Amino acid sequence: MQPWLNQYVEAQHKAIQSIPLSEVQTLIETVKATWAADGQIFGVGNGGNMASMSHFATDLGKGASDKTGKRFRIITLADNTAWLTAIGNDYHYDDVFVRPLQNYARPGDLLIASSVSGNSPNLVKAVEWASENGLKTVSLVGAKRGRLADVSAQTIVIDDTHYGRVEDAQMTILHMICYAFMEGGAA
Repeated sequence: MQPWLNQYVEAQHKAIQSIPLSEVQTLIETVKATWAADGQIFGVGNGGNMASMSHFATDLGKGASDKTGKRFRIITLADNTAWLTAIGNDYHYDDVFVRPLQNYARPGDLLIASSVSGNSPNLVKAVEWASENGLKTVSLVGAKRGRLADVSAQTIVIDDTHYGRVEDAQMTILHMICYAFMEGGAA
């Protein structure tokens, strides 16, 4: 077991080290500009990525807002399970993120999508719609990049394909955003 644990930690270090910090800085600046303009930030993902987005919304909406004194307008689009399941049942699962965006999003808002494969149809559809309707779009993806890399204005790639390692590195990026406002003076 110990050799496997050592290999896992070593691989995790490599995934974390592959985070392109200049791209994260650009994302932080995009978040800051959206916040300064009182724009809405939307987070989307599936499974573990959606859980990470909920965590991100909590940290940015509570922690960073408390620290800066100016509230972040952030919402994740899967946290309303009644709406999500109604859309999935009545229309199609591919629509679960784009339909709420159609209700809430305005030009200048920001959509952040997180996916290991980059090919989730519901995320691709949401990012395409957001791009066509004046939103800023950023995707966090694994090494396979997927369609999200083609349709997002900015893509941050983690150089790994292991779901756990990529999701951990993506959560690290989301924490960097939050703590840039709580500790790093981004505000």
